[in-house]
Amino acid sequence: MSGNIITLADDNFAAELQKAELPVIVDFWASWCGPCQMLAPVLEELAADYSGRVLVGKLNVDENRRTAEEFRVLSIPTLIMFRNGREVARISGFRPKEELARFIDQHLE
Repeated sequence: MSGNIITLADDNFAAELQKAELPVIVDFWASWCGPCQMLAPVLEELAADYSGRVLVGKLNVDENRRTAEEFRVLSIPTLIMFRNGREVARISGFRPKEELARFIDQHLE
C-alpha cells in the first residue's frame, strides 16, 4: 500500500476518522474478493489524485468484523465516504476510476 492510503482496523477506526481534517473514503475489502483486488490499483491512483483533499483508508472485513458490522457492510468492495466521522455516502461493487472520481467530486464540499 502506498503512503497515500491508511490501514484501518477495529481498534483505530473511530480515532482515525475523528482526527481526520479531510473527508475519508474507506474501502471495505477482503483478500479473497476478486473485485476488491481489481479496485486496489484504482484506489492507489485516486489517493494520489486527491492527495490533500481526501484521505483513503482500507479496512479488511475478515480481520475487522466489528467495524464492518457496525456500518452494515453486506457486500464488498464497499466504499464509504466519511466527513467529521459521519457517513455521508457509499457505493458498492467495482467501479471504474472515472465513476469513482465523480462519486468523490459529488460529495466534496
